[in-house]
Amino acid sequence: MKLTFWNKLLNRMFMCHQIPSRSFFYKGKQFPICARCTGLLIGYILFIPIAFLIGFKGYMILLILPMVIDGSIQSRTRYESKNGIRLITGILGGIAILYMIFAIFYFGYMHGRAYAENQLPTSIMNRLT
Repeated sequence: MKLTFWNKLLNRMFMCHQIPSRSFFYKGKQFPICARCTGLLIGYILFIPIAFLIGFKGYMILLILPMVIDGSIQSRTRYESKNGIRLITGILGGIAILYMIFAIFYFGYMHGRAYAENQLPTSIMNRLT
């Protein structure tokens, strides 16, 4: 398989196994990433409009559970999920991963801002000084 710049970039970003039976094909050519990683990428892209439409809800982190459950069952048993399931769980997982990352940054930003403005609770302020 000849790797172009974009194929190499996707492969390094996701560290994907690229197993042919777990990948999609288009016009006879294998995608540079597997079905689940394709779902993750789509989930990352879908996160932006979803975040603007829905906002940041704590329960959105639970979207990662289907991917964790499917991947865990598949790695520990003889069960092998289909690429459609891998794609869907990847999409949900991608959305959840970016929600977690943004929640961590937002939490850090708000606490840093409160610290700069001396508005943190005194119990936290005493630990930081």
